[in-house]
Amino acid sequence: MSAPSRAGAAGVTHSREQATAFAPASVGNVAIGFDILGFSIEAIGDRASVRRSPRAAVSIEAIEGASVELPREAERNTAGRALIAMREALNLPFGFELTLTKGIPLSSGLGGSAASAVAAVVAANALLPEPQPLLQLLRFAMHGEAVASGSMHVDNIAPSLYGGLVLTVGIDHPRVKQIPVPGSIRAVIVHPHMFLSTRQARAILKGSVQMADFVWQTANLAGFISGCYTSDLDMLRASFEDVVIEPQRAALIPGFADVRQGALDAGAIGCSISGAGPTVFAWSQEAEAEAVCAAMTQAFARHGLQSDPWITSMQPTGARVVD
Repeated sequence: MSAPSRAGAAGVTHSREQATAFAPASVGNVAIGFDILGFSIEAIGDRASVRRSPRAAVSIEAIEGASVELPREAERNTAGRALIAMREALNLPFGFELTLTKGIPLSSGLGGSAASAVAAVVAANALLPEPQPLLQLLRFAMHGEAVASGSMHVDNIAPSLYGGLVLTVGIDHPRVKQIPVPGSIRAVIVHPHMFLSTRQARAILKGSVQMADFVWQTANLAGFISGCYTSDLDMLRASFEDVVIEPQRAALIPGFADVRQGALDAGAIGCSISGAGPTVFAWSQEAEAEAVCAAMTQAFARHGLQSDPWITSMQPTGARVVD
């Protein structure tokens, strides 16, 4: 999909010297769409304030809201690296000064690195003489995501930027498609208070997949997308199963099996790991969302983990300038 740029809708003028943007958190993979599916979480996100600088470089002035110290060198910071990619690609004669405010827990599986990169490029885009379309901003933000995870993937960047449930095909020439979600569906997000690095969670994955699992996973992905387009909740329920990635990562999250089963017993359509984890998410109909949320948080508690829950609809609202 070539979604229209929101540059004009965000109130951009070509004479701005500073802008602040908000980028929502996101759930990557969505169980059956490893590295290609994701959806945004409007309840939390990161903010980036970017100011034009006469010095032709990117500098990070401050990072606020982070529970641990994050790199202040632009090359080693996801948001900073995304701005460097923007400057280099557009051959800009000016630089950027960045202040980042983290609203997403670190190493949570909620796309914090992606949201920082997205917020930075959306804010910087408001300062350009010729604002860039979303697809170009996606490419800039991908360079930032590579800093955090060691590879370019877009299942968090795309939903944070575009909003809603998003399918992205390709890396060198990405194609982005927003997928409709039945209006009665709610996402239940539960973040346990533990640390799990994205690099660690990717490092344990096997490099090959059995043919039977490949067919099963492909069928589930096709069924899931079909169910979204046709509002077929039975198809969604039958397809909401990750037979490739989730079994390898489940042991990294204490109590995951109980959390998942608790969600399903409470009426969830499906439940899986958000991105690399440790956050777990479920889809349910609105009427069951509170019960599903309670079952998931109680299951984590039984395994000694406190958690933060959110319940959200999946509106197609992505990153935007907020000042």
